[in-house]
Amino acid sequence: MFSQVLSSATFGVNAYLVQVETHIERAIHKFFIVGLPDSAVKESSERVFAAIKNSGFIFPNHRITVNLAPADVKKEGSAYDLPIAVGIVVASGQLESPVLDKYVILGELALDGSLRPIRGALVVALEAKSRGLNGLLLPRANAKEAALVEGIDVYPIESLKEVVGFLAGEYQMLSPFRVDTREIFGHEQRYALDFADVKGQESVKRSMEVAAAGAHNIILIGPPGSGKTMLAKRLPTILPHLAFEEALETTKIHSVAGILPPDTALVSTRPFRSPHHTISDSALVGGGTIPRPGEISLAHHGVLFLDELPEFARNVLEVMRQPLEDARVTISRSKMSVEYPANFMLVCAMNPCPCGNFGNPNQECSCTPAQIQKYVGRISGPLLDRIDIHVEVPAVKYNELASKKSGESSADIRRRVVRAREIQMKRFAGRRGVFSNADMNSQEIKEFCEIDAAGADLLKTAMNKLGLSARAYDRILKVARTVADLASSEHMRPEHLAEAIQYRSLDRSFYAI
Repeated sequence: MFSQVLSSATFGVNAYLVQVETHIERAIHKFFIVGLPDSAVKESSERVFAAIKNSGFIFPNHRITVNLAPADVKKEGSAYDLPIAVGIVVASGQLESPVLDKYVILGELALDGSLRPIRGALVVALEAKSRGLNGLLLPRANAKEAALVEGIDVYPIESLKEVVGFLAGEYQMLSPFRVDTREIFGHEQRYALDFADVKGQESVKRSMEVAAAGAHNIILIGPPGSGKTMLAKRLPTILPHLAFEEALETTKIHSVAGILPPDTALVSTRPFRSPHHTISDSALVGGGTIPRPGEISLAHHGVLFLDELPEFARNVLEVMRQPLEDARVTISRSKMSVEYPANFMLVCAMNPCPCGNFGNPNQECSCTPAQIQKYVGRISGPLLDRIDIHVEVPAVKYNELASKKSGESSADIRRRVVRAREIQMKRFAGRRGVFSNADMNSQEIKEFCEIDAAGADLLKTAMNKLGLSARAYDRILKVARTVADLASSEHMRPEHLAEAIQYRSLDRSFYAI
């Protein structure tokens, strides 16, 4: 007695089909699962046994062999519970179905036969559509997510008994799940936070606007309680709204990682990820025996916020250098190599010194110059090379905190940011991999960041008198180009350069490392 059921597994942000083959023969009762299963798959034998019994079916008291093909690829997770159970019911003669090879079946079984959600439903639906299959049978909690894929039927299943009834031809029991993706996308594109909540800090809010307009990475330096985290959390609210294609790509990553909330169809707002400074390098960039996406991929098309930057282990920060350049990360293992997208804005925050009071007019700093330089020196030069804007965040004054006047809203700031981004999209049209000013290389800086004689004199004076490092030169030009775009100016004027120069705090002589 033999059966074959279609299931699926994820690999990176893609999926591939898995054939769940079940063989039952009259022999001493044993239950084998082969095909490189991990512990969760091996343990499915106990869940499947209880679920079949409690669903009113007979569990065969024979030798059962389940093979997950292709057999040379590692299988993990609990999503194979349902296809294994269906395979046993079919192979034992309790179900005959002419449509068994037309549907992908996935789901984790509870002991009573009900279903729990799985990971990666969206990418599985995309793979099933590309293979020309009729549809998917999967837990109801994953239905919205999978139904984003048009052209394939998604059937939400509550239990093993329900899926067996469907395969037996009782089609009236279930109907395909439908979602209006555009309506969901527009309705859920809301943020709970707003820049109007931030009191004072007008110069810092301006720097955040410049960073958003040019997709520049930014670092905030200020004493504790000055509002660095509050400002960083509101950066996604002034970025351009996610395009539907961007939202779909981000949703795929969150789905594969298993962090998409149940009954959620789409990640419709830009992600904001803020890992603790004790994070490991593999948790940040991704990894594991079977590589999973890390924080930089979960922040794809959004913001990665690293608070207390000098407290992160140096090796953790260094592994970000290549993803910051390539907007993707490749994780290699002995038998596989997985690539995840990682196009994010990096926002960092730090105290100016170990005690946090350097430059604070209200508190005396107890640190020596050597201690301050050692503290700032925990951040390597190559990483700072990838951060265009350094801005100091002063302590907020009492009269600003007590003021009842609201600041400028995120919606108003976003309109200016979007206008500047549109200018950049036209400028870089036809250039591969360049979408914003932050993406410019040396050749593009020469082409698009020309300055007049007055601007050249200003930049020369700043380099000499403020002790700016050589690495600051290109960064100043790129940021000045963004400031000019916000002003809808075709040419970069001295005032644009002057604003960009002030955004290089960590390059000035006292901080130079």
